[in-house]
Amino acid sequence: MSSREIPITDILATIPHRYPFVMIDRVTECDGTKAVAIKNVTINEPFFVGHFPTEPIMPGMLIGEALAQTSAFIGSPRSQDGVEAEFASIGSKAFLTGITLKLSKPVVPGDQLVLTARLIKRLGQMMKVKAHARVGKDEVAAADI
Repeated sequence: MSSREIPITDILATIPHRYPFVMIDRVTECDGTKAVAIKNVTINEPFFVGHFPTEPIMPGMLIGEALAQTSAFIGSPRSQDGVEAEFASIGSKAFLTGITLKLSKPVVPGDQLVLTARLIKRLGQMMKVKAHARVGKDEVAAADI
């Protein structure tokens, strides 16, 4: 399988999320076992209005959501050039059944999150994924999805 970059237009064609809940800006790598995406964190994000007005920090659960959205590109129709695939037997939507998230550093406006998701196990159309988020060389979050 080849690895290729996926722009926001194709991301929006793949995941059901829309503003303000699209948590990835670009997928820089994807194949059947790994996906890498970026999220450019700006002060214009709506969640910074209340989290927190004088010290803006990206909410941890939204970092988890960004990791989950990245994992949607493992084995997605757009990850395998021209090969059609479904996320789940009930159509094109994937369902998250659980996430264990560990946060280690705050994410603030101006940061670029690099989100990596790796397939650990697949059983039918279910997947277990390990994911992590980095800002530069620092890991800011890790998740089991």
